[in-house]
Amino acid sequence: MTPVIEARGLCRTFEVTVSTGWLRRRTRVVAAVDGIDLIVERGEMLGYIGPNGAGKSTTLKMLTGVLYPSGGDVRVCGLVPVPQRTRLAQRIGVVFGSRSQLWWDLPLRDSFALLRHVYGVPSAEHAGRLAHCRRLLDLDAFLDTPVRQLSLGQRMRGELTAALLHGPEVLFLDEPTIGLDVVSKQAVRVFLAALGATGDTTIILTTHDLADIERLSRRLVVLDQGRVVHDGSLEDLHARYGSRRRVVVDLDEPLAAPITLPGVVTESVEPDGRRITFALDGSATTAGELVRRLAAVAALRDISVLEPDIEDVVARLYTRSR
Repeated sequence: MTPVIEARGLCRTFEVTVSTGWLRRRTRVVAAVDGIDLIVERGEMLGYIGPNGAGKSTTLKMLTGVLYPSGGDVRVCGLVPVPQRTRLAQRIGVVFGSRSQLWWDLPLRDSFALLRHVYGVPSAEHAGRLAHCRRLLDLDAFLDTPVRQLSLGQRMRGELTAALLHGPEVLFLDEPTIGLDVVSKQAVRVFLAALGATGDTTIILTTHDLADIERLSRRLVVLDQGRVVHDGSLEDLHARYGSRRRVVVDLDEPLAAPITLPGVVTESVEPDGRRITFALDGSATTAGELVRRLAAVAALRDISVLEPDIEDVVARLYTRSR
């Protein structure tokens, strides 16, 4: 099957004017996106992350036809985004956290009705999709409230609905959970997980909230300084950059002798010797094998297994790439 998104050598440069002295200026060229190759298959949910200024939003703007690439080739749904922007708009949905497609002074319900006419969606299709979103995103309580009076969480749920009412093949999400409270974040994540599980909609998600990535995306593309520095699963990322699971054990009495197992490092020992933290690199010994060994030589009071922190892994990745 033809990929739904295909980019080869995608670049975008900007001219920046900088001061070089009293009343002196010079122009230099800055590469916001620097030769990205990206293939996304139909139905994928892709996490697209990077630090501020890495080129995430610039990439999305080129994929949606807002910005013209400075170099390279790109196709989305078989279309070239900028020349065929009008046709592409019928086949994609976009949610930018800082921009709204809702009418500020109208009730949410009226915004949805207007969007049906903008996209030319048949009434029955529109009603069916709206009913689905109303149920999963719990919209009924504020459907008749003007958009300007909605909370940030309510407005984001409205934005998601607005982006999906015309049945897009691809949904681009730029920071969809930014600034949301815990309850609203959970509602958005559950909805996106259900949407992705159907396999009908390809989802491209950019975010600084790595909990979104852990819960939603199987594939992760990490961008730094306009270049892809990782493209693979979250498990591949942990393996490649040396993240470790940790096992914390509380003992009735200190160990008589240190535990030695392949792939296991004693990371810390409390002064009384009764709490020990082990780090496992996953190369040889599992957490279960470690616990069995400990149970054979000591009385265990409590055990905790701590999964690797994705934020630490990504931070190390950025440092290494620079």
